[in-house]
Amino acid sequence: MAIQILTGKAFEYALLLEFYERLKNLTTVTIIDNDPLKNAKKCFESFNETDQSTYRITSSAAVNFLIDIEPRLSHGINEHDTLQLEIVSDQQGQSGDVRDVLLIRSLQNWEIGISAKNNHRAVKHSRLSQSIDFGEKWLGIPCSKQYFEEIESVFSMLESIRKKDKSTKWTSIENMHQKVYIPILEAFRKELLKLDKENPVIVAERLVNYLIGNQDFYKVIKGKNKIEIQGYNLQGTLNLPFEKVKPKARIPKLKLPSRLVEVVYENESTTTLKVSLNEGWNISFRIHSASSRVESSLKFDINLISVPQSLFANHIFIKD
Repeated sequence: MAIQILTGKAFEYALLLEFYERLKNLTTVTIIDNDPLKNAKKCFESFNETDQSTYRITSSAAVNFLIDIEPRLSHGINEHDTLQLEIVSDQQGQSGDVRDVLLIRSLQNWEIGISAKNNHRAVKHSRLSQSIDFGEKWLGIPCSKQYFEEIESVFSMLESIRKKDKSTKWTSIENMHQKVYIPILEAFRKELLKLDKENPVIVAERLVNYLIGNQDFYKVIKGKNKIEIQGYNLQGTLNLPFEKVKPKARIPKLKLPSRLVEVVYENESTTTLKVSLNEGWNISFRIHSASSRVESSLKFDINLISVPQSLFANHIFIKD
């Protein structure tokens, strides 16, 4: 298992554990026993006691803050109003739900979700290939025939290299950036602008929804000696009061973009596009080969460069 996945799963488990420990004496709490929980627990237990302790201390700081801004975590209607804690399967992400940990009160018809990140801020790792229609998959609007014609020669070349010898390395392709990355990036850039022009308002909004998910959530980012909590409150379901109990901080609603402003190469890069949208959204798309061996697909590392000023963010610093 890749170290990034291992640390991410361990962090999810530590968060779940701290929610349980902190809330069990305040309300009725249960943990949903499923395969993702078992997997996350296994990842957590693969670390030594010192690392486990670091995960738990960091998680505890985040949990204490979230309980302050989400009164429904610690307040039930009665003893039958159970708070369920669940680690969700990675398949959820495929359907546009980026949340890793769910906290659910069925009786109140309420839930919040946490996206747990350990030392990284990437929002998606999406692929491009001859058979992937990114317009349909990301935006619900199919790419044009012209787009597929433009990328065909590059992906056909990669497929023929792979068929001849599956162990061929990317480094063996001379001028790879000029032959592979730039033509694919350029076709992608033109197609994204074309889709936006033909579908004003829709594309910009759906692109952000695809990248950050179709559900409101808190992103909890674990760093070295600090933790950052961001509130992605797009639908207005975060930060609700419980009867007369109000949250101790306000999480404003986020505005989705309505148009693509520009799609440009980042500082004359041959690998990265910067997509600027209105309302303060800026996204970078860095294309790369996911493997050292030649494949007939490429991968994007997609990051939010900037977000609207209304995005709630709180930094908590933790002593060694």
